[in-house]
Amino acid sequence: MKNTTQSENRQTIALNLENFVHELIVESPGRINLIGEHIDYNGGHVLPAAIDKKIKLYLKRNNTRKCNVWSKNFDNGFSFSIDDVGISNVEWENYILGVIHYIDQIYPGSIHGFDCIVESELPMGSGLSSSAALECGIATGLNNLFAIGLTKDEIIHLSRDAEHNYVGTKCGIMDQFTVVRGQKDRLILLNCQNLEYRMIQADLEPYHLVLLNSNVSHNLASSEYNNRRADCEAALAIIEKDHPNYHYLVDVPEDVLKSFKEDLTPTMFDRAAYVIQENRRTQLAAEALEKGFFEEFGRLLFESHHGLRNNYEVSCEELDFMVDYAKTQKGVLGARMMGGGFGGCTINVVHKDEISSYIERISIAYRKQFGIDLTPIEVSISDAVEVIK
Repeated sequence: MKNTTQSENRQTIALNLENFVHELIVESPGRINLIGEHIDYNGGHVLPAAIDKKIKLYLKRNNTRKCNVWSKNFDNGFSFSIDDVGISNVEWENYILGVIHYIDQIYPGSIHGFDCIVESELPMGSGLSSSAALECGIATGLNNLFAIGLTKDEIIHLSRDAEHNYVGTKCGIMDQFTVVRGQKDRLILLNCQNLEYRMIQADLEPYHLVLLNSNVSHNLASSEYNNRRADCEAALAIIEKDHPNYHYLVDVPEDVLKSFKEDLTPTMFDRAAYVIQENRRTQLAAEALEKGFFEEFGRLLFESHHGLRNNYEVSCEELDFMVDYAKTQKGVLGARMMGGGFGGCTINVVHKDEISSYIERISIAYRKQFGIDLTPIEVSISDAVEVIK
């Protein structure tokens, strides 16, 4: 396959789900991350889970060399030759094109022409990782449709590579790992350095997880995400000159980091301090959940947001407003921004008896402050991506 900058034969198409006779359906979940934001690409611990809000993909073979993909949410689609897969100037197309490219790298010639309709329950830019859901969903669907033989690990890694090199976001491995390996009612304590993990019971009763979508996106997430990663890599490179045994930023003890304060820029120092502290917070949060120390868990969420706002600088005034508001409210144990930042959702741990009144109060306050309606999303912990015949 050619890796061109823009496929010459790509065309717009239209597919109608009502008249579409699919061979299989894939349900691919979004993901939440309770704590450990921006830690996966720094080799640390994260605490994600797959959720019951999903992307559905309807697929069938068409016995040609053409691939036709239609998005119900965007109300448009595109067509391309399987023999000419290149990077598109339309971002969402690249999640699919990149996956096809990397499957072909592993198993050349394994994919043939197909038709696909995509229908999503995941709001774009909300921090629920609709990108990983789409990548892993299309990889799983094509794997089944053409009996390719991809393993779960191959799907995780090729989906991550697609996002790196076709979309241009240098994400870690957490999102794809969670979409592929999530389990109902389980959180994943994942060590992103070696991909060792263990499942933790997601039992917060009488508290529930409530996402509040700010419905803002400040168009900084992709570029600033990559900048944050570059800041961390630069800090580690300086520290490694004297400490070559530290291969990831999370491995650096905090006292060692402090000894480099004069060698690092203030920005690099703040980024590194956040990463080291957040990795430890994530481990403490997992312990607190396992022991039923929910108030301690909530406190760690608030601390996490403080670090994201002040040290990592990926929050925004809308997210800060919602977290500050949550601190004053009865029945709310903790809250923080979730996802890459600069918009999207906060995750809130709220007593089940207070959920309705809390949502009503914060919705009124948020609208008064910003003139925007926020969107509440109650979620439950779900299984990984799966094929439904």
